[in-house]
Amino acid sequence: MDLGPLRKSYRGDEEAFEEQHLASRDPIQQFGVWFQEAVDCPAIREANAMCLATCTRDGKPSARMVLLKGFGQDGFRFFTNHESRKGKELDANPFASLVFYWEPLNRQVRVEGSVKRLPEEESEQYFHSRPKSSQIGAVVSRQSTIIPDREYLRKKNAELEERYRETTVPKPVYWGGYILQPDVVEFWQGQTNRLHDRIVFRRLRDGSAPLGDMTHRGEGEWVFERFAP
Repeated sequence: MDLGPLRKSYRGDEEAFEEQHLASRDPIQQFGVWFQEAVDCPAIREANAMCLATCTRDGKPSARMVLLKGFGQDGFRFFTNHESRKGKELDANPFASLVFYWEPLNRQVRVEGSVKRLPEEESEQYFHSRPKSSQIGAVVSRQSTIIPDREYLRKKNAELEERYRETTVPKPVYWGGYILQPDVVEFWQGQTNRLHDRIVFRRLRDGSAPLGDMTHRGEGEWVFERFAP
């Protein structure tokens, strides 16, 4: 199937995303501004949906959509089954990449960094803030394991709904949270002529290192540069 003619117009040059348009020279604050605009856009149903890419120790990647459940200066939070494919890959190779794609705004944000598990008490608190049906679903599904059919899930779900009808659902030991601590945050905005805008922040661990002519000082440990599309 030839998909060459399948293309869409983005923004014009008069709407380019230039350095003076940054709301902040702190990428987390800049992300917060774009994220809120995505939340406020009626055409975007889940602004916190993101592609999480992980990798095995020997370099075989995998990716899937998950939901962002919090962000701040310490990083980006999400929750899942530790025994799932992504959980096992993060145990073996604790680095990952996130991509947010907000198509109606012609924007995406890419985040790269190291990942670690959240404290058990934080995972416990979030687990019990979820709807009870979602709590039971986490117990029912041993994510990424082979099951005979969907009826298996229906039956197990019904059994657990009855068991926990009047009691608290215990958080499974194999379920919890992660936080990605960013080293790179890229802000991308599409242009119809494909000369897309890419402003990339990176964490400069050695603050005394000299900066290049096209590198700009951001807040704290951050510097930023414009990349060719």
